[in-house]
Amino acid sequence: MISKDNNNIKLNGLVLAGGKSVRMGQDKSVMQWHGKEQRYYLADMLKSLCNEVFISCRADQQNEINATYQTLPDVYTGIGPSGAILTAFSKYPETAWLVIACDLPLLDTATLQYLIANRDTNKIATTFESPYDSLPEPLITIWEPSSHNFLQEHISGGFTCPRKALIRNIENVKVIKAPNPDALMNANTPEDVEKVKKLIHAS
Repeated sequence: MISKDNNNIKLNGLVLAGGKSVRMGQDKSVMQWHGKEQRYYLADMLKSLCNEVFISCRADQQNEINATYQTLPDVYTGIGPSGAILTAFSKYPETAWLVIACDLPLLDTATLQYLIANRDTNKIATTFESPYDSLPEPLITIWEPSSHNFLQEHISGGFTCPRKALIRNIENVKVIKAPNPDALMNANTPEDVEKVKKLIHAS
């Protein structure tokens, strides 16, 4: 049962920058789409929307990140983005987390404002429906404190994918459509980079 007495839960921001970027062939978090490294661009975007903002990273990355940004090195390792989210909850368990991946070059403030405006604190998460496969987008999601136990149980059961965690608990997830579907486009490969460049140029 999820408590309804949670309307004043603080919202922190978390930029996921700890991936290995194998398919891209270079670190996606340091790619510059808007005049600065993407991890900083997204962190700066979140600063106007969240109580505190952190860049999630691997322990070996921490010293590479500009000291003006708060970091959260992974405590839970080897389980991908779920480990970053659990690490965030281990530090601030009573806070909700707006989690965004670093491979979203077209993500904008208006899209995040829309997500926050439609947030349902009585659910474990508020997320967008993917325009590509209609499944929930776990890495552009507000994870409420009540999701912490769900996510831990999911991982304890041998599942590490945060999307599957949302799907398995979909009755407790608010899923909305993005006003600008292009804002949810991932850039994971060199081919994706070329598509994004064309969209940015066209805009």
